Amino acid sequence: MGFESDDNQEMAAKSSVPQTDVDPQTAVLRISQLDALELDSALEQLVWTQFSQCFHNCRPGLLTPLEPELRALLHLLVWRFTLYSNSATVGQSLLSLRYHNMLSSSPRYRPLSRRQKLGLALLTAGPRWLQERSHSLLLCLSSGGPVSERVSGLLQQGLRNGLTLVSSITQLASLINFLVFLKKGRHPVLAERIVGARAAFSKPDVVRDVAYQYMNRELMWHGFAEFLIFLLPLINTRKLKAAVSSIVLGGQSADGKGGTERQEAWKECGLCGEWPTMPHTVGCRHVFCYYCIKSNSIADAYLTCPRCGAEAGQPEPVKMELEMISM
Repeated sequence: MGFESDDNQEMAAKSSVPQTDVDPQTAVLRISQLDALELDSALEQLVWTQFSQCFHNCRPGLLTPLEPELRALLHLLVWRFTLYSNSATVGQSLLSLRYHNMLSSSPRYRPLSRRQKLGLALLTAGPRWLQERSHSLLLCLSSGGPVSERVSGLLQQGLRNGLTLVSSITQLASLINFLVFLKKGRHPVLAERIVGARAAFSKPDVVRDVAYQYMNRELMWHGFAEFLIFLLPLINTRKLKAAVSSIVLGGQSADGKGGTERQEAWKECGLCGEWPTMPHTVGCRHVFCYYCIKSNSIADAYLTCPRCGAEAGQPEPVKMELEMISM
């Protein structure tokens, strides 16, 4: 009875999938399959980021002990509402793709069976979880039971070597599978080849009709951006700012106010705005800190005063006369 119910459910799932005129044997571009994998990976990272932000105000490191299990759980949650529902991941749905059951003898499209979907989920999340939990599992296995320290060390070393060998074999198999994918254009992931799933189009591939108005607008903005990238480094922003300031605020004041303004200008650095440390001048009536004007003159060979726009000469110490007032 259990097998009959499973068969009925699979038949109902097959009948619920809309049949299209797309031939499942039509080759899918390699770049589309790789883009679908990248979109799926970006979605998993986005879900994990949003989930971890829920515990942002909690104690730091709260999720660290259970991070592998939580990542696997979120992966299975996404799998339940995407691949399990319509035989397509989120990345494949965005690119009008879906999985085709290669184990079926029918020439028409057939969705994945429940076993194939479950196999894809386990082969995707299982090895990742095992790799992240391998160190903790080794410690648990080696510390269990009344065995001597030497036997425990040998057991732990043997398990570590075994896991390393299995991981190396898996990575080598994945590399070979990817090279085969580059040649034949099928199964970019080893798990797809194992369960017999292949990417196919979910609807007829149509040519995208891009309006000329959109293309002209994109070309215009692209050319304008390149023009700004070429022009902006040629503009002396400090000199332009000083010229605008002199126009807005006016030129030098009258002789009666010149002395007062000069004293006020000497109370702050023309670059940092603080009280000038080791005050120096560059030929105009403004004063600068030694380190400010020196560093800016090294960075810009054609430095101008940011206050008045005058061309900066060699920094020279300011000579000031101090008047001592007796109390």
